[in-house]
Amino acid sequence: MELELRHLRVLCAIADTGSVGRAAVAIGASQPATSTQLRRIERHLGAVMFDRTATGVVPTTFGAEVLAAAREVLSRVDRLGHTVAVGGNRPHRELRVAVDCSALLPGTLARARQLHPELRFALPSAPDEPFDLALTLDHPESGLRPTPTLAARALATEPVFVALPATHPLRHHAEPALADLAAETWLLPTADRTALRAACASAGFTPATAHQLPYGRKEVLDLVAAGLGTALVPASTPPNPGTVIKPLLGAPLWLRYVMLWRRATLGPALADTLFGAATAAYRELAAGAPHLHAWAGRTFRPPRA
Repeated sequence: MELELRHLRVLCAIADTGSVGRAAVAIGASQPATSTQLRRIERHLGAVMFDRTATGVVPTTFGAEVLAAAREVLSRVDRLGHTVAVGGNRPHRELRVAVDCSALLPGTLARARQLHPELRFALPSAPDEPFDLALTLDHPESGLRPTPTLAARALATEPVFVALPATHPLRHHAEPALADLAAETWLLPTADRTALRAACASAGFTPATAHQLPYGRKEVLDLVAAGLGTALVPASTPPNPGTVIKPLLGAPLWLRYVMLWRRATLGPALADTLFGAATAAYRELAAGAPHLHAWAGRTFRPPRA
């Protein structure tokens, strides 16, 4: 293992918050992952960094020396990152991007790079890794809320539709009721399923689960096309061969596309730029969903004069 800047940031976060758990929240990681990271750092350095107390952790004498050096290194790197390079070119800046609605990713990052060519993006390889920016989905009634370290802003709210195999008996129904799908095998989202289960309970059944996958992934539609189950999908999901995407009668479920970002990493101006890029990517995605436009045309038809 080589000591990297991210390791120094972990140590400083633990020292600043006085707790591994609070540090995990501050850097956008899980507590187990942060604890594991600390143990690896201590093994690499050959000494304990923090003493555990009844109320948290405090640096050891050795830890205080390492932290002083770490803060100096991070301060120098921060100053370097804000220095304009020779010739007027900005230095490259890497943002860690966590995504569970991958359909928005290409359009968002491409637009962001057009406006900020110095940006580089890294996608974490594990779900509990820290991030600077996240594109995610939630349910409005149990949605994500801003915290002291994380900002949250909704991009769009839309109904949840159902994806059926192209040969399904309900394929010709304009808007099947959720109760009509009680006997289906479901591919359920890995995200919060409280709203989904409540809607199914109101329709009189408990969904039988075959697989769990994130919302908005093309693999979900591929599994539906293969006849492995029925899936609830965002209304803006593009058409896919072998499937039909239908609105649910009465629109019992809704989703929000949400952008999260770490306040300490993204300033207001850059956050606004990235939000604009993500919003434009969503509009492009929704424009390619004829089932969404057909539903909206029926549902929001203006009254006759």
